[in-house]
Amino acid sequence: MNTGAPWYKQRSILVEAAIVVAIALALIFIVPNVLIGIGQAFRVNLLGRFLALAIVALGIDLIWGYTGILSLGHGLFFALGGYAIAMFLQLQIPAGQLPDFFTLYGVNQLPAFWIPFYSFPFTLFAIVALPAIVGAILGYLVFRNRIRGVYFSILTQAALIVFFNFFNGQQKLINGTNGLKTDTATFFGQTVGDVSMQWIFYMTTVWFLVGAYALCRWLTSGKLGKLLVAVRDDEPRLRFSGYDPTGFKVLTFAVSAALAGIAGALFTVQSGIISPKAMDIAFSIEMVIWVAVGGRASLVGAILGTLIVNFAKSLFSEKFPEIWYFFQGALFLTVVTVLPGGIIGWIRNEGVDLVRSKFLGKRKLATYPSLEEDPEVQYERENLANRKSDG
Repeated sequence: MNTGAPWYKQRSILVEAAIVVAIALALIFIVPNVLIGIGQAFRVNLLGRFLALAIVALGIDLIWGYTGILSLGHGLFFALGGYAIAMFLQLQIPAGQLPDFFTLYGVNQLPAFWIPFYSFPFTLFAIVALPAIVGAILGYLVFRNRIRGVYFSILTQAALIVFFNFFNGQQKLINGTNGLKTDTATFFGQTVGDVSMQWIFYMTTVWFLVGAYALCRWLTSGKLGKLLVAVRDDEPRLRFSGYDPTGFKVLTFAVSAALAGIAGALFTVQSGIISPKAMDIAFSIEMVIWVAVGGRASLVGAILGTLIVNFAKSLFSEKFPEIWYFFQGALFLTVVTVLPGGIIGWIRNEGVDLVRSKFLGKRKLATYPSLEEDPEVQYERENLANRKSDG
């Protein structure tokens, strides 16, 4: 008995994987050369940062777009990943010395919680595990009490404010509001801010984004994905069906937090600093806007929305530095009122039909005739015909 996926699904997966790899190779070999060729070399670094932000957008799409749980505090997990890598880089100094800022506050001994960050493997573990653990604990405490909707959003913001105030006030431990700089630190003997190192971080970001996309695609295309959508659309009915949504929601929230932590680390090494400003409420709300603009419940939309909004922010803020936020607000309002499904939602629902009617002369099949074009229906028919022919 053949238990594998149907042939058309396998073909679809291979085609999608080939497209993703082709885009990744284009981002590494073509796009940077084009930007350098037109005298916009500095935008390669910007692109690297925005691709890092796209990873956190994938996580938000996972918890908001697919599960229906709106988190307004992902800046917390983003900052935890950033601080983890920054602490490791701050310790890349001769043995016996302390990072410079400690001497400014009269600290003569390295705080105990800094010591594990001498280890690079531990730092990599911490970048993923710290946000995931904090997200899992917060999610479990909230979801087991069946808190959802606006109350959950408020709780995530409250947690964000608590951590923001804590990090902001700890000058002696983590340099407080000044944050931790990384661009002048060394990474395996190379200065982090050097062009060669930034290029390595850029390529690393591209492949991590591919990995994050593959992970989210895998999570949302199987049974777990269907359960997450069921949580979003009708959680009480899912409970009546015998499922306990708490575990699924905690797992999804933890994965989303871990992705934010990875994004924070990659963004920090390319921006040169991490500070409590990463836990600013406005920044966490911006993350939600990226997903809304691209399209909820669409992984491609989350990436596309992040790149569009941030490049628009970069371009408009150069021309109109004082009123950029009005453009951002207008963009968000336009999407919410005119394109409620985001850019990808519009392409799926209206754009494809528009192209079909304009160029192919085909009208949208909105009722049962659409089944005639459903590949799963065709596949079942072929199977049924084969069974009949086999007797």
